[in-house]
Amino acid sequence: MDLKQLIDTDRLPKHIAIIMDGNGRWAKQHGQARVFGHRNGVKAVRETTEAAAELGIKYLTLYAFSTENWGRPKFEVDALMTLLVDTLHKEISTLNKNNIRLEAIGDLSKLPSSTYRALLEGIANTSTNTRMTLVLALNYSAKWEILEATRQMAALVKDGKMNLEDINETTFANALSTRGIPDPELLIRTSGENRLSNFLLWQLAYAEFYFTPTMWPDFHKEQFFQAIIDFQNRERRFGKISEQVV
Repeated sequence: MDLKQLIDTDRLPKHIAIIMDGNGRWAKQHGQARVFGHRNGVKAVRETTEAAAELGIKYLTLYAFSTENWGRPKFEVDALMTLLVDTLHKEISTLNKNNIRLEAIGDLSKLPSSTYRALLEGIANTSTNTRMTLVLALNYSAKWEILEATRQMAALVKDGKMNLEDINETTFANALSTRGIPDPELLIRTSGENRLSNFLLWQLAYAEFYFTPTMWPDFHKEQFFQAIIDFQNRERRFGKISEQVV
């Protein structure tokens, strides 16, 4: 059965976030170095991005590299950064062909200069695309993001440019790196891990979570469609009771 046909396109989540996990373990299962898993994970990124665009998803955020990932072996980190640069150079034409805009969140200035330049070039070269926005979370930490937003607002209050009474959920959200982007309605995490790992802690407050044992390199369109079908079969109450939602 074609799972895509089971999806109600009138009830799609506007924003899906994915924690792409399991590349290293997938490589180990295949008797290869961890970098082999990361390279094969790029194929899953391409297929999932194209599937999201085909359905009409407006925002897709991928957790590509966390601040904690700097603690991995230097060889793996260097290989990841090189792979990111190569992938950006190769995939920009595909993004443009599919009318997909590239954005990024995180402490981007701390990335290696070659990675940072490639990222900025990709963002600039796709800036006029309108079909879907692909957001890469790079050198990202939700705790860092929340602290940065707090510092920004504290500075505004200190300088007399904002009153304490002006601080609310809306103004705080606008100080986050995801300002202008709707909160994810669905979070997908692969490889069987059941945690958020410091990812979009504010934005995921009312998201539906979908955990799958599938390793990221084996995550294809059908698995993506299954996650959306599962999402559409849930009742989202936002603190209310079922009768109120109906």
